[in-house]
Amino acid sequence: MNPAHLHLLLNHIPVLGVGFGLAVLGWATFRPRPDVARLALVVFVVSALAAIPTYLTGEPAEEAIEGVAGTIEPWVEPHEEAALVSLVLVEGLGVLGLVALWSARRAASLSRPLMMASLVLALATAGSLAYTANLGGLIRHTEIRSGAARPGDAGGATGGEHGER
Repeated sequence: MNPAHLHLLLNHIPVLGVGFGLAVLGWATFRPRPDVARLALVVFVVSALAAIPTYLTGEPAEEAIEGVAGTIEPWVEPHEEAALVSLVLVEGLGVLGLVALWSARRAASLSRPLMMASLVLALATAGSLAYTANLGGLIRHTEIRSGAARPGDAGGATGGEHGER
């Protein structure tokens, strides 16, 4: 397994984890279920932990695919910049999740303000992770780039107006 493969395997954990945790926390917030809210907070903590090796394998993954046909540097830089923002957000969400879990343990109930803050931060984090993942997909998946060629197009991905005939 090379660094690019490891990065591709790991990157799904925080993206899907935060999305799942957001859905679970949303449900637990509007149908008061402290046990379900705790599950969401644990998922946020696990997602934050998984985001660290995901981020750290990004640079070695870039080095592993340098020079591979179809990899274009302009697609890598925006992904790297968005990844840093996503890392900060997901780590903040993980810390907030730990604080909420810790305070609930001491108070025997979940703090409504901490739950709402977690929900808002989870929304922002999910959006940032989705954007980062999309930018990462653009690096090697030419079919999702704007202007991608369709079967029968002449000139490839750069021919025609955004791949249209």
